[in-house]
Amino acid sequence: MMWPMTPRTLQFTLSSLRTSRLGLFRSLDFKQCTAELILRGCYQAELGYPRQMCSTPSLLTPGCDVGRDIIQNSKEVLSLLQGKNPAFKPVLAIIQAGDDNLMQEVNQNLAEEAGLNITHICLPADSSEDEIIDEILKINEDTRIHGLALQISETSFSNKILNALKPEKDVDGVTDVNLGKLVRGDAHECFVSPVARAVIELLEKSGVNLDGKKILVIGAHGSLEATLQCLFQRKGSMTMSSQWKTPQLQSKLHEADIVILGSPKPEEIPLSWIQPGTTVLNCSHDFLSGKLGCSSPGVHGTGPIAEDVSLLAAALRIQNMVSSRRRWFREQQYRRWRLHCLKLQPLSPVPSDIEISRAQTPKAVDILAKEIGLLADEIEIYGKSKAKVRLSLLERLKDQADGKYVLVAGITPTPLGEGKSTVTIGLVQALTAHLNVNSFACLRQPSQGPTFGVKGGAAGGGYAQVIPMEEFNLHLTGDIHAITAANNLLAAAIDTRILHENTQTDKALYNRLVASVNGVREFSKIQLARLKKLGINKTDPSALTEEEMRKFARLDIDPSTITWQRVMDTNDRFLRKITIGQGNTEKGFSRQAQFDIAVASEVMAVLALTDSLTDMKERLGRMVVASDRNGQPVTTGDLGVTGALTVLMKDAIKPNLMQTLEGTPVFVHAGPFANIAHGNSSVLADKIALKLVGEEGYVVTEAGFGADIGMEKFFNIKCRASGLVPSVVVLVATVRALKMHGGGPSVTAGVPLKKEYTEENLQLVADGCCNLEKQIQIAQLFGVPVVVALNVFRTDTRAEIDLVCELAKRAGAFNAVPCYHWSIGGKGSVDLAQAVREAASKKSRFQFLYDVQLPIVEKIRTIAQAVYGAEDIELSPEAQSKIDRYTEQGFGNLPICMAKTHLSLSHQPDKKGVPKDFVLPISDVRASIGAGFIYPLVGTMSTMPGLPTRPCFYDIDLDTETEQVKGLF
Repeated sequence: MMWPMTPRTLQFTLSSLRTSRLGLFRSLDFKQCTAELILRGCYQAELGYPRQMCSTPSLLTPGCDVGRDIIQNSKEVLSLLQGKNPAFKPVLAIIQAGDDNLMQEVNQNLAEEAGLNITHICLPADSSEDEIIDEILKINEDTRIHGLALQISETSFSNKILNALKPEKDVDGVTDVNLGKLVRGDAHECFVSPVARAVIELLEKSGVNLDGKKILVIGAHGSLEATLQCLFQRKGSMTMSSQWKTPQLQSKLHEADIVILGSPKPEEIPLSWIQPGTTVLNCSHDFLSGKLGCSSPGVHGTGPIAEDVSLLAAALRIQNMVSSRRRWFREQQYRRWRLHCLKLQPLSPVPSDIEISRAQTPKAVDILAKEIGLLADEIEIYGKSKAKVRLSLLERLKDQADGKYVLVAGITPTPLGEGKSTVTIGLVQALTAHLNVNSFACLRQPSQGPTFGVKGGAAGGGYAQVIPMEEFNLHLTGDIHAITAANNLLAAAIDTRILHENTQTDKALYNRLVASVNGVREFSKIQLARLKKLGINKTDPSALTEEEMRKFARLDIDPSTITWQRVMDTNDRFLRKITIGQGNTEKGFSRQAQFDIAVASEVMAVLALTDSLTDMKERLGRMVVASDRNGQPVTTGDLGVTGALTVLMKDAIKPNLMQTLEGTPVFVHAGPFANIAHGNSSVLADKIALKLVGEEGYVVTEAGFGADIGMEKFFNIKCRASGLVPSVVVLVATVRALKMHGGGPSVTAGVPLKKEYTEENLQLVADGCCNLEKQIQIAQLFGVPVVVALNVFRTDTRAEIDLVCELAKRAGAFNAVPCYHWSIGGKGSVDLAQAVREAASKKSRFQFLYDVQLPIVEKIRTIAQAVYGAEDIELSPEAQSKIDRYTEQGFGNLPICMAKTHLSLSHQPDKKGVPKDFVLPISDVRASIGAGFIYPLVGTMSTMPGLPTRPCFYDIDLDTETEQVKGLF
């Protein structure tokens, strides 16, 4: 049955077509939309198009049902995803050049119905290519926008514009990446053109069997032409493409069963060329944009298919958005990484560390980031092999279950080295490259002091390293330089404030601190915070009384109580005690001061323990630098420098991503020493890694020096700050180090080892295992299972290896495993990895050693007796005075960070094994309030190392031809 069409009805249809269609789309009534498209088809018949090309309502309904179903399905999927994550709401951006309110309303209403947010960027119709690209680039980098579609003229779709689109946001499937995946058969991993999909959907839903059909695509270009051809061919159709001016067009039209119009039909092409009964669909840009004109009518639909391509394409675009977000959401759940691991070809004898590092070509860091589930906008790339990871990742993965948390610690260190970093790297290489388990190593950034001094680098060694090792060991991404700058800015602020307070009246000082700028005088934000701290509830600088101005302006710092020192990242013994302020311009205000190594700065400890940018700012503001003359603490916030320090540290807070020799991921972040600070990498690196590896993965982090120092602080300070619960402790030992603890001769750097260390000596090994047994017992105080990793050297005998493993198990270790990663890489630590997995499967009984509410003295005594084995502690008068002051100031409930020699369980470096019958002397006590701990100094502790007679820098050089670093180890 045909619809009657009178001239009056025709006139109404023409004049109200866009208005009525807009209203119908607004109501999302697909049947009414279809009816209007029928009117347009009948109008074409009135203009002289073949009557058989008019469509009937019954034949049009399937396409509209599809659109309705698509929107409803998308709505249900989004609702399900938002049920799991209420904050999850995708945003689609559409860049539109010109005034096309019709399609804008269509997109808006379809998106709202499905539950999407949508934003239109409306540009003038004559916008240039560069102007459109500028908008594309902005949206590419906007993490709040998840999809981008272009609604611009067909002539504007240049390669330059298409190449500017991020493939992962290209919901219209026009980029080369998405087209390539489609052609390759990976349609489930890419966006497919919604217009091309609409054509297929309409044909199939209308009962057209595409298998064997002859399809002619006329006037289509670029991505639409390619997608149509690909989709039709997969349906078994024979597809031909042609342009309107092709000489053989008439014969091709006669042969075609289905004709797809990719651009408007020129007037000179007669409609009679199209055979009666041929199905015709219009996908031309002007038609889809609603730009119809009476002057050049075209064929828009015939036979059993309606002209609802535009509406269905809009719905499918919404579906593309929802499907991609569902795919993204699934990828955030735990999954095994599809990691391309790098192959090792170990040599014997094992070359130098830098030779091994240089022989391996690391993966591009952006590829590594993608492999482990990082999004492109979550990394900031530094060169080819390093990147910083943005903290926004934690919000994205907040609902992801954490992986297992493994700590690598060691026996009491000796000059022979135990290889904790090497074991850490070997273990993750074994887990990921050989057992196909997600794992992450988290290491500290090494200080350049030891790198150029005596210890050398800290990237691991042999075939278990972080690469490139020279980048790891030198500047990395500049975090330590940022710490140095922040620390020294604060130091300068302290002495400068003392000078100005000593040389100005209250009024002059106040007027300079709250100066008039462009005629406006007001407090800064941090000054308002100080007023609040002082109990002055005023915001007008002129409203303060003289007494209030004095209280505000004068910190009245007592120079003898200043605990904040300047720092530098170089071992320089001659800066251990200095005099500052000797210039004439300082007006005689000099004092004794000192330099510390940069990694001893409290700013470093803050970086290592913070869990967010906000938390870091608060911690930096709480740092106590001195006391005033009334005994009250003076903080960074009082000095007004908190914001400036945060600015200097805003990039340093982001963990640094690198990789091992076998291409597995590593975070390198923060580097506090363990003997003068808490000795662990950052909480943030661990937290991010635990989310990335997923519930069945492993994060392996390292604590500095022996378990009595680094591990104890990891548990009592770091885990208390982070709330993370460790699963396993890997305790590293070597046969030759145990021999030294058993009474072996002293070792001198650069001198060949004595025979006790190169020949079998079971008695020395057995005697030295007392230290290993003690460290196992310390770990057991915290309720964490211990796996002993015996780092094997070529001089170790089978009898010695078996003896250590047997004694370790007797002492309570869950397992003890010899490791060979130094000589053959991760393959040599597969047994260790399996032992760690087995131990981690046991339920954790983790507990802290002490209650922080205990008095400071009792907490110190608990550590000394339970961990070090001391009989008691002895406080110097200065230490007792400091403890009393910190308790009175309200800092008594902080954990303890012992500053003690790492070379012995006692305070005497030469006492190896397990010293007995000693009293631990506490010479001084200091407070790191921002970091959140009290640190007692045991005996004489230096916070600035010195250089040896022959420092490492003698061997470090640069090849000026290749720019390669030489001599690092």
